Amino acid sequence: MTPPTRALSTLAFLTLLFIAFVMGANHVAARLAFNHGVDVPTAVTFRSIATALVVGALLAIYRVPLTLTPRQRKALPLIGVLIAVQSLCLYSAVARLPVALALLVFNSFPLMTALWARLLYRHQPERALLIAMPVILLGLVLALDVLGAASGLGAAGQWREIGAGVGYALAASATFGLALVLTQHEAGGLDGRLRTFATMAIVGLLAGVAVAWRGGFALPTATAGWWGLALLTLLYGTGITILFTVLPRLGVVGNSAVMNVEPVFALVLAWLILGQAIAPVQVAGAFIVVGAVIWLGMRKNREHPLSA
Repeated sequence: MTPPTRALSTLAFLTLLFIAFVMGANHVAARLAFNHGVDVPTAVTFRSIATALVVGALLAIYRVPLTLTPRQRKALPLIGVLIAVQSLCLYSAVARLPVALALLVFNSFPLMTALWARLLYRHQPERALLIAMPVILLGLVLALDVLGAASGLGAAGQWREIGAGVGYALAASATFGLALVLTQHEAGGLDGRLRTFATMAIVGLLAGVAVAWRGGFALPTATAGWWGLALLTLLYGTGITILFTVLPRLGVVGNSAVMNVEPVFALVLAWLILGQAIAPVQVAGAFIVVGAVIWLGMRKNREHPLSA
């Protein structure tokens, strides 16, 4: 039986917008840290361990049951590994591309989710997704300036500039899409806070291994880098904590598409703080992608309402 749809209150809507802003700011802060000596494994380790500690404290405060089914015990480590790969790849993309473009490519994950669901569970993609797919791809073509017209570099020159970053962002999208599918089918009944704690602990551990393999932490070389590292840790932890502790109490349905405006916030913040600017045609492409993804998410929430 389909649970009744709960209206999205003004407070919940504004909270979702705030989370999108915080997550966009997190990636801008990460780029600031990367510009001043911090490497990707260091950033992911700081962010993940701090978040795991905060969420772990919330588990204790709210006395969340820590019991897992055998299926969940098998799925959680794999989901944690996938999120670790996604985190490393997305921050690697942010380090190489304008922040908003990295997030736009990553936001293709609804397409990746449909692909994995088809491959692993034989789910037929919805008609809405098939309609949105070419629109999203067109928006990405414009946003990334794949022919190099806006940059004046030509196609070959443009891809020399953005190729590695786009590759990392697509890898992040693919691994995140797979993690979402596995979470839904293998660990969907698990409390979101417990799932987040376990995932962040695994991500922090694996990123720490990467730090050790690279010879230790790459700490900031300037004050701005320390600000970036501190802010990315604070902002990410804040966003995740609100997402899994406050929103369920506000009556949010599903994974609301409102949060997909994150690249727009990142675009503005990166321009203001980092001086990153993209051509008007790229901005248009960004809004096409964001609009299509929001439309998909809103439609899903109307047709398949779920408690957050």
